[in-house]
Amino acid sequence: MKRILLFALIAFSTMLVQSFMPAADKTKDDGYEIKLHIDGLHDTIFFLGNHFGEKQYIQDTQRVDSKGWVTFKGKEKLEGGIYLGITPAKKYFEIIVTNNQHFTLETDTLDFVKHMQVKNSPDNEVFYQYLNYISAKQSEIEPWRKILQNKQTSKDSSELARKKLTEIDNEVKKYKENIIKTQPDKFISTVFLASQEPDVPEAPIVNGVKDSTFQYRYFKAHFFDKVDFSNPWLLRTPVFESKIKFYLEKLTYQIPDSLCQSCFYICDKAKANKDMYKYCVVYCTSEYESSKIMGMDAVFTCMVEKYYKTNQTPWVDSVTMYKITDKAAKLKPLLIGKVAPNLIMKDTSDIFQNMYNVKARFTVLCFWDPDCSHCKKEVPVLYEEYQKLKSKDVKVFAICTETERKKWTDFIIKNKLDWYNVADIELHNNFRSIYDITSTPVVYCLDRNKKILAKRLPVEKLSEFIDHQIKIEDKKAASGK
Repeated sequence: MKRILLFALIAFSTMLVQSFMPAADKTKDDGYEIKLHIDGLHDTIFFLGNHFGEKQYIQDTQRVDSKGWVTFKGKEKLEGGIYLGITPAKKYFEIIVTNNQHFTLETDTLDFVKHMQVKNSPDNEVFYQYLNYISAKQSEIEPWRKILQNKQTSKDSSELARKKLTEIDNEVKKYKENIIKTQPDKFISTVFLASQEPDVPEAPIVNGVKDSTFQYRYFKAHFFDKVDFSNPWLLRTPVFESKIKFYLEKLTYQIPDSLCQSCFYICDKAKANKDMYKYCVVYCTSEYESSKIMGMDAVFTCMVEKYYKTNQTPWVDSVTMYKITDKAAKLKPLLIGKVAPNLIMKDTSDIFQNMYNVKARFTVLCFWDPDCSHCKKEVPVLYEEYQKLKSKDVKVFAICTETERKKWTDFIIKNKLDWYNVADIELHNNFRSIYDITSTPVVYCLDRNKKILAKRLPVEKLSEFIDHQIKIEDKKAASGK
C-alpha cells in the first residue's frame, strides 16, 4: 500500500469533510469494537483515524491503559475503509475496517507490521501478510536501487540492477493478482483493482502508419475500468482521490472544455453509489472553484450548471445552493474569452468615459483602492509596466473603488497616473458586483474587441503576458488564420 504521512492532520474536521464526507449509515447492528494492544505503549492517549481522499482525519481518541490495551467502540458501525491507529508521536499503522468490526490487533512499537497479530479479522490477516511481503521485497530492492544511484556503476551492473528490479516488481504484481483471484471478497482486493492501470495493447497500423495517439486514448478510456464506483469504502483509502487527480491533471488537456467533460464523465460513473457521486461532484466543483490556475473557474461554472442548477445535488441546502449558483452566475460573464462587461464612469474632470470606446490592441483594467496597502505597492509597479507597453498599443482603464474624491485624486497626482482614471464617487455603478471585486488590486487584460484574455493577473507578469499574446496573434496573422 502507498504509505501517506499524515499530521498536518490532527484537525478533527475541515470544511471539506463537513460539506461532503458521506454520513455513516445509521446501522446499529452490534456497532463496532476494535481492541488494540501495543507493547511499549501505556498510560497515554491513542487515536483512531481514517483515510478520506488523500488526507487523514481523527475518528476517535481513547486512553491506553497501563498494560498497553486501548479499545475503540461505538453503537453504530464505522464506514468501511482503511483506518489508522495513531500514537501520540504521530507514528501509525493501518487497519482494514469492513462489515466485521469486532476484532483484536496486537503489536509493538518496535515494528508495527512485522509483529502484528490479528484475531477475528480475515481482512486484516490478508492485509498484514501483504504488508510483510512488501517489507521483505523492499529489503531486496534496496541494494539494487543503490547500484543504480551510484554514478560510478558500470553499464552492465546498471542493466543487471534494472533487470532485478523489474523481476521483483513483477513478483509483487503476481502476488497482488493472486490475492485478487483467491480472495475476491476481501476489501484489499477491491483496493488493488482500483489502483491498477490498464494494460495497453500495441497501437494498430493503418495504411502502413502506426496510430501515435492510440495508446494515450486507450489508457484514458480504460483508466477506471477496475474501479468499483458502487463501493463507497474506496473513499476511505488513499487510492480513489489520487486516481481522480491523475485522470484530471495528467490524462486531460488542461483547458476548461476538456476538464468539464472529464469531470462529467467521472461524476456520471459515480452515480453507481450516492456517496461516491456526492464526493465526486463536490470534489470537481471545489477543486476548480479554488484553483489558482487562471481560467479554471469555467470548470466550476460548468459543474454548477450541470449538477447544481438541475437539482442533481440533493445534499445541498437552499442557502448553500443560492451562494453556489449566485457565484457561478457572477463568474459566467467574466470567463476567459467572454466580452468584458462595459464600464461607463466619470473621470477626474467629471466626464463620462466609456470603456468600449478605448481604442487599443490591449486594454488593461485595474480595480484599485488608495487605502489598500497592496494597491500602494502594485499600482506604481503597474504604471512602470505601462510605460514599457505604451508603444505596443496598450492602454489602462483604472477604476478606483474608493468613494472619497480627494483620496482618489491625491493618489493619481502623487503617482502621476496619466492613463484613464475613473471612479464611481456618486455610487451609480455596480461594477463591484459585475466584476466580482471583493479585494484589490484586480487586473484584467482585454483584446482589441474587449474579450477577456486574462484576469487577476499579477502586475509583474503583465508585460510577459502581453508579449506572449502578441506572438500568438502575429503567428495567426502570418498563417492567415
